[in-house]
Amino acid sequence: MGNRCENCIVRQLNSLKVLKKEELKAISDHKVTRSIKKGESLFSEGEKLNGIFCVRSGVSKLSKISENGKGQIVKIASKGEMIGQRSIISEEQTNLSAVALDDMEVCFIPKNHLIDNISKNVEFTKALLKHMANDLKFADTVIVNMAQKTVKQRVAETISYLDDNFEKDKDGYIGVILTREDIANVVGTAKEACIRTLTSLKKDKIISTQGKRIKIEDEKALYNIIQGI
Repeated sequence: MGNRCENCIVRQLNSLKVLKKEELKAISDHKVTRSIKKGESLFSEGEKLNGIFCVRSGVSKLSKISENGKGQIVKIASKGEMIGQRSIISEEQTNLSAVALDDMEVCFIPKNHLIDNISKNVEFTKALLKHMANDLKFADTVIVNMAQKTVKQRVAETISYLDDNFEKDKDGYIGVILTREDIANVVGTAKEACIRTLTSLKKDKIISTQGKRIKIEDEKALYNIIQGI
């Protein structure tokens, strides 16, 4: 029963929470639950989507390839996120790729059921627009940070963001694990510069690492770096 949209706790984290029980039942009757393995693609940039993905568990990275072939991660999507709605609403090919960072379980909701609810439910339309507006706000912040903040500030801010938005494991390390290349692609710098920065933060005892895992040891010092103090 937990797999049914009307009984799913995850929907409380996204726009589906405003739908009526009958609308949720209709979606649930036609959605498909999929298991995505770590490293597998949900969709690729330029693909025409026939529906959206609702993340039940796991984490994925949304990225865009620049003209020089370098990937830029624009968002880390976790439990409760709906992925692909912008492409469906705009009726355009997706401008991002989505790849699983760990094993995921997602629900695929066909396009026509999303469009039907947009047409009939004003509150659902408002909720979707609010979500996309928040994504645009986040993108604006990223653009400003790329232009005005140092690599060290951006790395520190990324670590702080991950720490705030993802659960920690039993040892206090950030639950979502990114490769050094992934972090560099979030920050918008070379992998080598990212590694040097992480090494410096570790040397100053601001963070500690174990393999790819990262733990914040001195939150105040990390905050001061982000603020440029």
